[in-house]
Amino acid sequence: MTRLLLRLFVKNSDQVGDPKVRAAFGTLSGIVGIICNFLLFLGKIIIGTLSGSVSITADAMNNLSDATSSIVTLVGFKLAEQPADAEHPYGHARFEYLSGLVVSAMIVIIGFELAKSSVEKIISPASVEFSAALTLVLVLSIAVKLWMCLFNRGLGKKINSTTLMATATDSRNDVITTSAVLLAAVIEAVSGVAIDGFMGLAVSLFILYSGANLAKETISPLLGEAASPELQALIVDYISAQPKVLGYHDLMVHDYGPGQRFASIHVEMDRSEDPLQCHELIDDMERECLESHNIHLVIHYDPVVTDDPELTRLHNLVDEILTGMDSRLKTHDFRMVPGDGHTNLIFDVALPADIRLPKQDIQRRLDEALCARECKTYHTVITFDPVAFNS
Repeated sequence: MTRLLLRLFVKNSDQVGDPKVRAAFGTLSGIVGIICNFLLFLGKIIIGTLSGSVSITADAMNNLSDATSSIVTLVGFKLAEQPADAEHPYGHARFEYLSGLVVSAMIVIIGFELAKSSVEKIISPASVEFSAALTLVLVLSIAVKLWMCLFNRGLGKKINSTTLMATATDSRNDVITTSAVLLAAVIEAVSGVAIDGFMGLAVSLFILYSGANLAKETISPLLGEAASPELQALIVDYISAQPKVLGYHDLMVHDYGPGQRFASIHVEMDRSEDPLQCHELIDDMERECLESHNIHLVIHYDPVVTDDPELTRLHNLVDEILTGMDSRLKTHDFRMVPGDGHTNLIFDVALPADIRLPKQDIQRRLDEALCARECKTYHTVITFDPVAFNS
């Protein structure tokens, strides 16, 4: 079914890097979600009202919120499709994240309202009329939501969309909650024990939990989360495989929404290489990353000294001392500036976020260790970088 819908409504569906194709995926998901959820809402609200079941009514309202969420998702993908302009030179792709945040907020609000209704039903219980129509509607709902989960998960994986994956998770949650509602109706019909209000409360709490998790997932990229390991590996594997590249560091990725990723990285090359050839290679790498991976990459050229034995010896010594403090401390951009009274050692250190050693203590202990081992005075000039930007 998914392949058929893609073939009918999404042209060039394999070109997932194209913003228009991505928007078409979001539009298809939104329209399918609106139709399916609204039909489920109508069926459940009728059955819930006739049977007097607050849990079924709660589940119906959940489907209504899902239909509204699908509208928000559809609009979000359409807005994200807009090209960059003078006010927004990085494009509008983050609208997709914002639509996911709105959806999660709506889920939380609906969950809170349903919790209130369920508590009222617990305080003032009323019997639920069990019928074949009730069972049919709920079983049909479970089947439809299970298909929607698989449908949106397939679309989400194909275009790597957190919004569609969140929609798939929401549909999976609906399968669980509707199954709980059906179970409550059966138990109450068989045993006569009034558990409808309690099951409705459980459903609402699950909706609240799901909404909170979805909010967390959509807020994270808006705040500026670290690049995924897969994306980091994609960039550094390509860079490392290039001729003349000796090393890299300070990889920073800025995510302005799907398809709008900007990155910068420092690349080390031997200082004896022809600078014009190095510049040409860097231009080629930047162009290839954009054409092949849709990443706007900016490369900073770092010429490094490779033929100075004293510099190499001191670099190894500093690495040895730092490793003794914490094996995760790594250096790069190591330079030496000799002087009459002392020699400056200038370098960067990748600093783990959870390290307990203060920066001042690291530098002090390093200076003391160098003075103890060497007959000459060395002063360290250290720039501490977050380890998240260094492999």
